[in-house]
Amino acid sequence: MEIGIFAKTFAGTDPAAVLSAVRDAGYACAQFNLACAGLPSMPDAVAPETISAIAAASRDSGVRLAALSGTYNMAHPDEAVRADGLRRLAVVIEAAADLSIPLVTLCTGTRHPDDQWAHHPDNATPSAWADMRKQMEQALQLAERHGVDLGIEPEQANIVTSATDAMRLIAEMGSPRLRVVLDPANLFEASTPAEARAIVADAVERTAGHVALAHAKDRMPDGRFAAAGRGVVDFADFVARLRATGFDGPLITHGLTEEEAPGVARFLNGAVR
Repeated sequence: MEIGIFAKTFAGTDPAAVLSAVRDAGYACAQFNLACAGLPSMPDAVAPETISAIAAASRDSGVRLAALSGTYNMAHPDEAVRADGLRRLAVVIEAAADLSIPLVTLCTGTRHPDDQWAHHPDNATPSAWADMRKQMEQALQLAERHGVDLGIEPEQANIVTSATDAMRLIAEMGSPRLRVVLDPANLFEASTPAEARAIVADAVERTAGHVALAHAKDRMPDGRFAAAGRGVVDFADFVARLRATGFDGPLITHGLTEEEAPGVARFLNGAVR
């Protein structure tokens, strides 16, 4: 199991400098964001020279690009906003294919009009699910055309909030290109260590065989996010349960500062050993 990090943890818009910082902090792979190459995360276009610069940075640093961020609000209340996001996702998926990045990560969205990571009471309505589902169908057509997988992540503030929701969507889509990104800290809010361990164990069991990428973020008992190893998530148990399902993919950390990155790398390497 490789240890990785969100490339965007490190400041800068030069992919060579960013991926060198990833390597120097102790990580073998990264979830890349096009902002690390001086573009918007969801750009209108990616020039061939930018693709070449990112590929060279990965090759020269030795940092494998495990995923590329393609998040937009797939359940935004405005159809025009959703359509613009899908158009930009097509650009990201094509860039991932050009870079041989196997996975593009998504946001299943929220009815909140201003923040794709904020909860809205209408998220649980059938219409919100239907709008997100329509976006996902079109996104999968793009992914299948380019030979790239898409990753959905259960998030408390989004339409897909749980492992059960993720498996429902996978069943409805019927595409092997739709995979799960599993972040234990996004499966609950305020929790005790024992409660968190049980919730995470259930999610790993439900999504077995469908997880393409694991995330490593933590939560404090009061629900605040924290760097891995500082909260209630039992990462040794999480890793052991993932391995028992046959998962041997990347474990990517985020929600930490650049200064915290080397210490978290040491902690996670210990967890996977």
